[in-house]
Amino acid sequence: MSVSLWMDQGHLKENTQTFDIVVIGGGIAGMSAAYWLAKTEPSMKIAVVEKHRFGDGATGRNAGFITCGSVEHFNRLVENFGKEKALEIWRFSEDNLRFLKEEIIQGQEKGLLFEHLGSFSLASTDKEFEELKESADLMAKLKIDVEVLEQKAIEERLGAEAFVGGIKYVNDASVHPLKLLHAIKTKIEQGPGQVSFFENHEVYDIADNGDDKLVKTRGGHFSCPMVVMATNGYSPQIYSYFKDKIFPTRGQILATEAVPRFMEGPCYANFVLDYFRQLPTGELVIGGFRQLQKDVEVGYSDEITDVIQEALEEFIRKHIPAVRQAKITHRWSGIMGFSADGQPIVGALPTDSQVAFLGGFTAHGLGLAFHAGKVLSESLMGQALPQFISAKRFT
Repeated sequence: MSVSLWMDQGHLKENTQTFDIVVIGGGIAGMSAAYWLAKTEPSMKIAVVEKHRFGDGATGRNAGFITCGSVEHFNRLVENFGKEKALEIWRFSEDNLRFLKEEIIQGQEKGLLFEHLGSFSLASTDKEFEELKESADLMAKLKIDVEVLEQKAIEERLGAEAFVGGIKYVNDASVHPLKLLHAIKTKIEQGPGQVSFFENHEVYDIADNGDDKLVKTRGGHFSCPMVVMATNGYSPQIYSYFKDKIFPTRGQILATEAVPRFMEGPCYANFVLDYFRQLPTGELVIGGFRQLQKDVEVGYSDEITDVIQEALEEFIRKHIPAVRQAKITHRWSGIMGFSADGQPIVGALPTDSQVAFLGGFTAHGLGLAFHAGKVLSESLMGQALPQFISAKRFT
């Protein structure tokens, strides 16, 4: 947001609170960072500030996939980074799910609509199926659980038509993303830490305040020695450092009314650009097709467009017979943060070590952010970051 001179000067100086750390962003990344920071150093006073309501950004607008790896098929991950680093990236996301289950989800699976059923990548062409099988072969050799499916198995297990084959990532999961976020918040509140939460506090400036930083929001000011930015796609609006590293990218989704269960697990199609899942309660959620309007699906507008919404409906008609007649109940969009190389970015500003950050999850925030929050917390306590996630790779 932009703030005028008059608006800035209108804030009362006495409306300033003091904390040890201020986390900017109340989505999955910010709440995860606050969770691990509070668990590591319960004596620290931490504030989590969010411009609207917690989860109003990408966290409350995604499809709820907790997937391993990254935006690319594993064979392409190997091509880009080599086998050793590709496996490290994959294991990092596997650990993300393990940490979520151990720290947050255990015992709350039903309430969070959590299912650990794996996910599927489906091929519409023989060429794509060959690449998926190549990817599966690489994964199997590195002892990553994967299964190859032929067309008949896809029809029987997923209720999906017009796909020639696919593979199953056995260890993937899905969840209600907003319920998961509030479960993390509840765990923080029940823990020994001193964490305060502030909704409707949009940050418009981070200024120097003696030896500290002054985080200015529309709801008040916060003085602290350390700031953690968990603003993902919105990071370039605060610091120009992120303009060539994290790019705001819009995703669009629709949901149907509930129908009887027919899908074994969530699915990706079209080289991971399109995705759909059936909730435990029966609704189908489907998103993607941003490749149809690449120039439009960049920026900060969260509007939906006819071109992409019609493409989502056409996908249902062509591929998912069980919901062809189902009523569409919701349509929405959200702004994600895509990184320059497809991997998350964690670190501190090279020009200001008092401003740390995590973001650039490239449409895989649920599969990466909880673990990213952990390594960020550890880095603030002096531990080294994994090289593939460290912002120093861009220097």
